[in-house]
Amino acid sequence: MPTPRRPAQPVIGLDVGGANTKAAVVDGDGPARIVSEPFEVWREPGAMSEVIASVVARLGDERAPVALTTTAELYVLEATADALPARRLRVMTTEGELIGMEEARAEPLRCAAANWMATALLVARSLSDAILVDCGSTTTDVIPIVAGTVAAQGATDLERLLAGELVYTGALRTNLAAVLAHVPVGGRPCPVSSELFAITADAHLLLGNLVPGQCTCSFPDGRGTSTRDVRSRLARVVCADPEQLADGDLDAIAAAVEEAQVASIAAALERVGARARAGAPVIAVGLGAFLARSAAARCGMAIHDYLAGKSGEVAAAVALSVLGRE
Repeated sequence: MPTPRRPAQPVIGLDVGGANTKAAVVDGDGPARIVSEPFEVWREPGAMSEVIASVVARLGDERAPVALTTTAELYVLEATADALPARRLRVMTTEGELIGMEEARAEPLRCAAANWMATALLVARSLSDAILVDCGSTTTDVIPIVAGTVAAQGATDLERLLAGELVYTGALRTNLAAVLAHVPVGGRPCPVSSELFAITADAHLLLGNLVPGQCTCSFPDGRGTSTRDVRSRLARVVCADPEQLADGDLDAIAAAVEEAQVASIAAALERVGARARAGAPVIAVGLGAFLARSAAARCGMAIHDYLAGKSGEVAAAVALSVLGRE
């Protein structure tokens, strides 16, 4: 009698970003178990190991191996190794391989910001032709999938910027002065201040695209997500207080921000889409998936709901949990 095949051990997918640390476990047919914790690395890099350990521990799989993606900084790899000393660790590369920690330490640039590759590889297994648009808190990835293959032209962030596959606009942290040069005030175009007075989270909070609980970021004035705080920051973009502006001006400013973001993503989508097969659907993921969907609609492209909902907000971690079991 043949010995029954043991099910593959669950793998924790870990996505250590510059502003958020995300982890997920996909085990069987149930929903992914997800943990996400905001952590701005540049503010307290010495605390990274503790944050990684905490995020992984909350998933409860004490011996599960970990597949991770991270930035190029060697200290991120070291912090992960310190946080998870008893686990098998593998790191995603921009070529789409999961390599051992020692190899990653020796060649950290191979692992530089490879989260987009993890998500694209997972999409390619289910959809032979698609365009992945992952709009996160800071950036947007636009990645073509052609005949079941990740067909990105760029590997590094520089190469992806040049290819239109990386757009530096996101749903939370982007300085409004980097999104547009003028906003409507009283129906007239008004130049914006180039200071860091407000971020895209402010616009999307005012428009109702995001709720306060989704805004896991620090704001330029150190204040919170109340309507009063949001309105005050948006008014400062034109060097004013809310009381100096007419009814509807702040809503118009927020709407102009959303329009500019959708336009920039749509431009990249059209450029990258020219390399995809006709009719390839858009997979919109990330916290800013609403921007990706609007951009796809503007380009006349269909939306596929693969990786929708909470799993889509931590898509790279989910992908790594699946890919890491193989």
